[in-house]
Amino acid sequence: MAEILFIKTSSLGDVVHHMPAVSDARRRMPGARLSWVVEEPYAPLARLHPGIDQVITVASRRWRTQLHRPETWSEIDRFRRAIRERRYDVVIDSQGLLRTALIAKAVRGVRHGYDRASIREPLASLFYDVRHQVEWRSHAIVRNRILTGRALGYDPPPQFDFGLDRASIVRNARNGYAVLIHATAQAGKEWPQSNWLAVARALVDRGLEVVLPWGSTAEHRRSDEIAAALGCGEVPDRRPLDEVAGLIAGAAVIVGVDTGLLHVAAALGVPLVGIFIGSEPGLTGPLGSGPIAIVGGKGAPPDAAEVLRTLDRVTGGGR
Repeated sequence: MAEILFIKTSSLGDVVHHMPAVSDARRRMPGARLSWVVEEPYAPLARLHPGIDQVITVASRRWRTQLHRPETWSEIDRFRRAIRERRYDVVIDSQGLLRTALIAKAVRGVRHGYDRASIREPLASLFYDVRHQVEWRSHAIVRNRILTGRALGYDPPPQFDFGLDRASIVRNARNGYAVLIHATAQAGKEWPQSNWLAVARALVDRGLEVVLPWGSTAEHRRSDEIAAALGCGEVPDRRPLDEVAGLIAGAAVIVGVDTGLLHVAAALGVPLVGIFIGSEPGLTGPLGSGPIAIVGGKGAPPDAAEVLRTLDRVTGGGR
């Protein structure tokens, strides 16, 4: 049985964008054992992919801030032993960063990655046994699939599949609601709170409950402020990513900025409107089987009226 190890550790959008490559590999190699190294917050999402046999968690983000603690070094040692437990036939670092290349270097097996002209951190390529050239300007999903196909010896098919079953992931099914994804770790991707309130009011007028998830203290405060101004709406407790995916899977529509949860919605086929402000949708925009509309672009934020017109096209509310 072939042993394959994927290294795609973060962030949330990157993890989602790697899932079609996992689906390709599973379809092409049904008898292989597929393992995945991923940062601990994203492990619940990686485990939702039915093609993965083992998820190995890494906590490099947390470890960086706690190197003074003996417990941290014990965790690092356990992680190192976990990734060296097996010898892998193929190791694929589709992240292409120096930190993930160092993880690959510690693994026993033939290491594949991007060549120095194909990644943001060219030094990472020094740690691979086999280097592959992949077009830098391609969408992240395409890059992951091409790299994986070249490492495993096949050409990816035209169609792609995230491997997620929306119906089986839905949790606590209820009547129609919309999820507003305003939270983003990058200030340059944020959309004004007044615009979110305008969209929320329009959704309530259309008979939908508004749900406002969050990930940080500042985002929690913003969700509370929008819900208070709206006079209704739900601000859920913070939950693991598999439970958040269940919430998204049951939504009638998603409206969100370019952040990881928007890509989760696309992977699940939920109708969505993506708001782009500080990034290029052609490189990292949401792709999936459901209705998807993008408004705005890098340096060209949309206003609330444009988002609402687009929302009507996606949901049929304008007919």
